[in-house]
Amino acid sequence: MELKRRAGHQGTGPGAITPDGCAVELYSRLPVGAEPDIVAAAVPAGASILELGSGVGRVTGPLLERGFTVTAVDESAEMLERVRGARTICGPIEDLDLGETFDVVLLASFLVHNADLEVRRGMLRTCARHVAPDGCVLIQREGEDYHTGLPRERVDPAGFTVRIVSSEPVAPGVNSVHVEYEFPDATWTQTFRARPLTREQFEEALGEAGLRVDRYLTEDRIWARAVPVADGAG
Repeated sequence: MELKRRAGHQGTGPGAITPDGCAVELYSRLPVGAEPDIVAAAVPAGASILELGSGVGRVTGPLLERGFTVTAVDESAEMLERVRGARTICGPIEDLDLGETFDVVLLASFLVHNADLEVRRGMLRTCARHVAPDGCVLIQREGEDYHTGLPRERVDPAGFTVRIVSSEPVAPGVNSVHVEYEFPDATWTQTFRARPLTREQFEEALGEAGLRVDRYLTEDRIWARAVPVADGAG
């Protein structure tokens, strides 16, 4: 079944484009960053991980190499075709209900900033539904200056340039962000809608889903470790 393009999301460049505007070929080229190290430092060795929005497995592979068991979820079948060594499940995150729990649920790639409030709530409910009572949810947020000081660019050591061109308001609390990825032999663009969240708004959104921040894992508070709120806890 071909999924409909998500409203306000589009992408250009060679190869398949997913419903949220991501280019499969682009993400197959992007190097892994600090994510696997951040995850490994925050959870028990050998933990079971539900990776929501895994894409092509850029983070999945390094997590498997570190001895974790990973179930990779993505709504793009083309993305999941690139994943190796993990159980894969194709479908929207906000609709997922596997009837099982995991030591760790991972929601990276700024997915918590989805512009659609119902989708965001659904994603966080999915996190809460699938985390073990004594487990944790690791969430990647936007940096506090993500939408300011634009345009800006970064030249990656791998030889390509990432350029955040613009972030323009399109609805109350929602920005349309345009990003370019320039390689020597190809260029991709992605336009998507994001809802900036203050720290307080982020923590309130987690609370609605029955989660609370246990601690922030990085000084910039981009990575947070959340845990289920115990029954009766306020």
